Amino acid sequence: MTCKEFEKRIPDYIKKDMDYLSLKQFQEHMDTCPECKEELIIQFLVSEGIAQLEEGNHFDLNDEFKQRYAQAQKKVIRYGRYKKMGSILEFLGILTCALACGLVFR
Repeated sequence: MTCKEFEKRIPDYIKKDMDYLSLKQFQEHMDTCPECKEELIIQFLVSEGIAQLEEGNHFDLNDEFKQRYAQAQKKVIRYGRYKKMGSILEFLGILTCALACGLVFR
């Protein structure tokens, strides 16, 4: 992902409106590009800060950003595990069918 693509996806990240693959690429870029991470933090602080002020809530935006980041990381890890599990189950299903048909170990 390029920095320009990253910047275009910041609003989706803030709204929690990203699919697994986009979120994974976004997180990977953020972890390797300090400039983009800084831009994300600034935009997050502005958008969430305004929303919290309008609601009259007390808030700690730095802590909220850390929580959002941790949630995104968990989502990427969880979907990655589901994807691996799906591949394993698919392989086992094919192997079972092959064994049942006598196609393996003749």
